[in-house]
Amino acid sequence: MKKEIKEKDKEARLLTTAFELFTEKGIKDTSIQEIVDRANVAKGTFYLYFKDKYQIRDILIAKKSEKLFKDALEELRKNYITNLSDQVIFIINHVINELIKMPALLKFISKNLSWGIYHSTILKIYEETEEKEDSMYKLFLKGVEENNINLKNPEVTLYIIIELVSSTCFTSILHNEPLPIDDFKPYLYETIRKMIEG
Repeated sequence: MKKEIKEKDKEARLLTTAFELFTEKGIKDTSIQEIVDRANVAKGTFYLYFKDKYQIRDILIAKKSEKLFKDALEELRKNYITNLSDQVIFIINHVINELIKMPALLKFISKNLSWGIYHSTILKIYEETEEKEDSMYKLFLKGVEENNINLKNPEVTLYIIIELVSSTCFTSILHNEPLPIDDFKPYLYETIRKMIEG
């Protein structure tokens, strides 16, 4: 039991350290040696958990973006919002506001926000994952079904919404293009509403 806790601690230190270095220096300029030195673990320990620095990057992107959606869902539960479009926009708005506060995280996730929802292939290799009841994915599919919303493929619609948010907000937050994010949000939310409601 103690050994298991110690191993989990090493793994967590590697993830935390890799994220710090990736956001400070960039992935290209970060070596595995730097990660293990700062995490204070042996290089062999790194390879017990991760194939290479790109795998640890992918796992971190999936975990960080998944946490953004999880936190947004927790906030949604504190509000009485029943309309599916309003729920989705609330969640998206929460995620965007968090990314505005954390530009380093935004740059790290880059345009891969959808990995927080469609991460199973990334994380399945790494850990035992099961679809959680309180995921954005489940909320969306359940909302479409309960409200009899006529979407040809709800999964694809959700994927397109998240990809749209990911790519456009990245540019809007970091470069104010095509508009600063606060001016851009109404256009984005109107588009999302049309995609859901038709």
